Amino acid sequence: MKHRHFHPALRGLLLASLAAASAPALHAEGAFAQLYAARPPAGSSFVRVLNAGAKPLQVQIAQGPRQTLSGDTVASSYAIVKGDSEFTVTINGKASAPMKVPPDTFASLLAAGEQDAARLAVIDDSAGAPQDALKAGLRFYNLSSGCAQGAVGIAPAGTPLFAPVAHGGSAARAINPVKATLVGSCAGVSTEALALPALQPGEHYSLFLTGSAARPVLRGQRSATDNYKP
Repeated sequence: MKHRHFHPALRGLLLASLAAASAPALHAEGAFAQLYAARPPAGSSFVRVLNAGAKPLQVQIAQGPRQTLSGDTVASSYAIVKGDSEFTVTINGKASAPMKVPPDTFASLLAAGEQDAARLAVIDDSAGAPQDALKAGLRFYNLSSGCAQGAVGIAPAGTPLFAPVAHGGSAARAINPVKATLVGSCAGVSTEALALPALQPGEHYSLFLTGSAARPVLRGQRSATDNYKP
């Protein structure tokens, strides 16, 4: 898996930038929150699990908290792991094979399916990651079954926000933290509109195209990271 090399100061900002706005066990996002959050040591990496299916999954990354992924909760929070060190992911009580990720990276692990959920595909979230702390970061994932090329546009005109992305792939961009209404699409079939919430500078938001090629669904979720305990 390829990863980017960042200037040390920028890397520290990126490592502190993912957080949550709603749960007490998670950090609040945004440029101001980054000033106060405890930062993991260099070489740490961030890993989360994605559930694109219709049935709930209970997940646990390494020794992190157990979380249930269902409905609009497509992604777990990012767990903090040591780069190049083995860890396992437990899904519905079944542990994955030991795995590792490069240091100083972000990764999403896509559960293969209901029959073998602990088989995980790795999506590199470091690739193309926005580097402007004064803007908000958006990342789009095409997880819609049978959808070879998924896209997102700004409603109602459909102005492209993300060019078509292959199934199982992702793309990222930085935006000014403004409100907007978005629509996903696959092969000319559009989703229902999704309101993008107001985002703070430095905050990250994920867009997931799920469902099927014939009936795609666009979901959104604020990115979050587990508390780091020195």
